[in-house]
Amino acid sequence: MNKMLVAVFDTETAAFEGLNALRDLHGNGDITLYASSVIVKDQAGKISIRQAADEGPVGTSVGLLTGGLIGLLGGPGGLAVGATLGGLTGFLFDLDQSGIGVTFLDDVSKTLTDGKVALLAEVEESWTTPVDTRLHAKGGIIFRRLRSEVVEDQIVRENAAFEADLKALQTDLTQAVAEDRAAIQNDIERVKKHIKANQDHARARLDQAKAEIDARVKALQDQAKGASDRAKARIEKRIADANADFEARTNKLKQAWTLAKEGLAA
Repeated sequence: MNKMLVAVFDTETAAFEGLNALRDLHGNGDITLYASSVIVKDQAGKISIRQAADEGPVGTSVGLLTGGLIGLLGGPGGLAVGATLGGLTGFLFDLDQSGIGVTFLDDVSKTLTDGKVALLAEVEESWTTPVDTRLHAKGGIIFRRLRSEVVEDQIVRENAAFEADLKALQTDLTQAVAEDRAAIQNDIERVKKHIKANQDHARARLDQAKAEIDARVKALQDQAKGASDRAKARIEKRIADANADFEARTNKLKQAWTLAKEGLAA
């Protein structure tokens, strides 16, 4: 399962030992490590990045979470605690869009107190024991968040609501007296704009999902090269699961896109 993982440590040394442990588990095929970063919060509360997340589709979520923590807790280019909510809106929206969620960010931020160090990673793991055993041995406090389909579900729900509004308005239009028809027609055009925006959102999410699955599958295939037969079997299972997850997400997005197209044609 594709997860965001954060482990908070007392020292920078322990955090990098934790990162090396994840790399070892990746090498053994116990997990797949897609991307990682390490951030430090000093005794004055200032956050700095010791290792940045990888660029590209696979590293995007770790980069967003890193930026979100910096924005929430304060740091270079970030927003200090107590800054306006509007200043964090972009970060929080992007986190939700990436399937991470604001609650996860909040839980981590409460533990990442002054002097602590956080290891952030996007991983594929079918069971938690290997990671828990290695990171707990370094004193790590571990947080996980399953990458969710909440955005896809939201797009489908919003589209259904807009479709219902449009049908109701079109019915009203056929029954309206002459002086009310212009106002109802304006409402219809407004709802159609929402439907078009939702359709564009679904299209963008489809493109994003395709880029992510291509990058994830390539990383898994690279990991499988030279792996033992046992490890290779686990990795191939992850590839199958990743493709199944991609199909489920894209089916929802295609459904939303098709419904939007039909609504705009009405």
